[in-house]
Parts: sequence; C-alpha cells; structure tokens
Amino acid sequence: MLKSEKKQTASPMDAVPAAIKKIHEFQRFGSVLGLERMNELLELLGNPQDDLKVIHVAGTNGKGSTCRYIYCVLKAAGYKVGLYISPFLEVFNERIEVDGRYISDEDLERYTEKVLKQVEIMISKGHDSPTEFEVITAIALLYYKEQACDYVVLEVGLGGRGDSTNVCKAPVVSVITSISFDHMDRLGNTLTEIAGEKAGIIKEGCPVVTSAEAKEALPVIRDTARAHHAPYYETWESSYETVETCLRGCRFHVQFQEPISRRFENMEISMIGQHQIKNSIGALAALCVLEQRENIVLPEEAIYRGMKETRQPGRLEVMNMADERPILLIDGAHNEDGARALKAAIDQLMPQKKILMATGILADKDVEAVLRQFIAISKDFIVTEPDNPRRMEAEELAGRIEAMGGNCIIAKTPEEACQLTKEHGAKYDGVVFAGSLYLIGRIRTILRRQMRIC
Repeated sequence: MLKSEKKQTASPMDAVPAAIKKIHEFQRFGSVLGLERMNELLELLGNPQDDLKVIHVAGTNGKGSTCRYIYCVLKAAGYKVGLYISPFLEVFNERIEVDGRYISDEDLERYTEKVLKQVEIMISKGHDSPTEFEVITAIALLYYKEQACDYVVLEVGLGGRGDSTNVCKAPVVSVITSISFDHMDRLGNTLTEIAGEKAGIIKEGCPVVTSAEAKEALPVIRDTARAHHAPYYETWESSYETVETCLRGCRFHVQFQEPISRRFENMEISMIGQHQIKNSIGALAALCVLEQRENIVLPEEAIYRGMKETRQPGRLEVMNMADERPILLIDGAHNEDGARALKAAIDQLMPQKKILMATGILADKDVEAVLRQFIAISKDFIVTEPDNPRRMEAEELAGRIEAMGGNCIIAKTPEEACQLTKEHGAKYDGVVFAGSLYLIGRIRTILRRQMRIC
C-alpha cells in the first residue's frame, strides 16, 4: 500500500469536487504546446516557479518511475518534497503531492480559485486562455511555493520544449529518460526530432542526466547540453550487474563513472522488470549530481531506503500476493517501447506461463506496434475500452487482434473486463491488464475495491 494512498484525502473517483469541474472546463481549449500563455499566467501569480528548486524530468517512457525514485529518496533524507505527475490513475489529486500526501480537496479548491482569478485578468487583457494542463501546472507551482518545498520533482507532460512545466529557468538537475516513438503528431516522426523536443528542457549551465540509449537520440541530447554549457552525464555506459529479479522486485550493483565516481552494491528496488533497474540507475545518477550541485549529502541509508520504498502505481504492479494464482498484473504500457518492456518482463519473470491479456487502447496510438508485443505475450485477450474520448472501440480492437491470430472476448466496460477475468482467469497462471494508463487507473480502482485494499 502506498504511503500516499494511506494519507491522501481526495474524494473517491466517482465524486468530482467543484474545483476539478472548473479545471475540466478548460479542456475545450485543447492541448496546445508553447509557453506564452503559461508565462503570462505565472507573471500574474508572482512567478512562483522562480522560488523552487526543481528536478525536471522528461522522456518517452520511465519518467514517472524516475520521478518517484528521486522523490522518495529526497523524502527519506528528510527534505520536504513536491511531486508533479500526469496523468493521474484513480483520483485527480494524485497529480500534486507533497511529502506523501496528495493535495486535499480543500487546498485544491483554494489554489484553483487563486489561479482562476488571474486567468480572468489574463483573458480580460486580450490574451488567449490557458489550457487545462497549464492551469493545473500553475496550481501546482503556486502550491509548492506556498508549501515551502525544499525540492520539487516535476514530470513533463508532453515533449519538453513547449510543455508548460518548461517555465523553470534554472532546474537543479534536468533528467531525460528513454526516447522512443509516441505522440509523433506533436513531437516529430523520427527519434532525432523527438529527442530535440525532449532536450528542450536543458537550460544554460544546469546539469543534465540521461538514461536514454537510442543512438539517434543521444547525439541530440549531448549536443544540446554542450550548446548550453550544461554538465552532462549518460547512464548507459555505467556498469551494472543484476543480482536478483523476481515479482517482489530487483537487486543490483552499479558503478558510475566520472564525474560521479560512485558505487552502489546490493541496491534493492521493489518495482519489477529490467527496465526498472535502468530507470532507478538514472534516478541514482541524478541524485548524485544533485548532491554535487547543491553541496549536500544524502545519507546512504536514506538512498537505500528511499529506493526500496518507491512504488509507482500501475507500472508492472502486482495487485495480489505473488504466490496467488492467477497473478494479477497491471501495467501502463501504451506505446511500442512500453509494450516491449512489458513483454521482456513477462518473459523473464513468468517464463513459459499461460497468460491472459486484458487490454484497451487509445485510437491515436500506434496500435499495431503495441499489439505485436502483446500478442507475443499471449494469444488470449479480453478487450475493453479506456474511459477516454480517444478510445478505440472494443469491436475494432478485437478485430485487429483477431487478424493477428488472437482470440478475443469483448467487454464493453472495465468493470465487465474485471468480471470476465475472474470467470476465465483460473485457467491461467497470470492475468495482465495493459494498453492505456486511462484503462489501468480504472482497473486498479475496481481491483482494489474487490480485494478491499485501501
């Protein structure tokens, strides 16, 4: 059980507070990249971002987990830390967290009103309205400032260069995780173009750590860092050894090269999959660079404890006891790279096991590329639809799976999908829900209610 879930005070998913309804009204302005509106709004709010020490994290996959590792270690070291993520899984308030507590409904209401007052002024001056994501980001930045956070771990929403989080002029560390294909309509059709957008978070003189490995991406990130005189570190060349990996987590050794020059032995993480070792190594490197940049010392005990305590809901998360059958796994894999990482984890952790896949996918994703990985895990599917207007209809998705040789049962809702997995799951060693974070959030709520997990 997540500490933040114990302490969070947000309303249940089905009860939408007034503040969230007001924020959702800005959905009509769509998702528009660019910083002009954000800069104008923050100017009216007194530029709270300028008073924050930000660890800024971009990337295609792995950025949420990397954020969570950094956040948990800093918290374990005794710092007051803010965490900003997107999207949320179960309750909106997950997006804004400080010291293991989601923002309360009362604070969300109060800070929403503060921001919306300035939005009215902004619009009255003839400026374009901010988007929904820009409003949420402004709320978060103002909240973190007034909460007097020592550090804020800020996850990029989309891309980097034009993302609303990119208003931070001097992050203490910029982190870029893996680079792969996603949101090509917005970020470009090549890894070089996508990397250029992600590298847009790099600022003059501010250190950069990347766990990216794509050969097309690394030169772009490297050259951007050099152009901005930014100290730069790549983790792909760090020597690491996997000691143990299972459904309870991983243990590994890692040796960082200069200028970090540090070794961690028997580092334990509770998140599963080889890709999580790479994410955690990126986070460890960022924390070491942060120590140098800020002239602080993070106690070894806090680093080890924070890394082990890190949980990222919906990322290869085991929802029942690892010795139960079938094992219930949920994962937010929604693009080709994420689906490939899921397949690799299943191959490693559950070799030769009989798996039932339950999936729903957004229509604007590279559905065929995702399904090629999924169907290599199992030929048996329960197909449903995420709770999102961009969803692919279950009948169409089932048709695509069947055309690739799969067998499908259609469930019109996530609730029906969960019921069908209960009816059919006994024939399998594992049931894996994947395809969309919007689906996984709903599935997670249903499964937790069924199992009476708080």
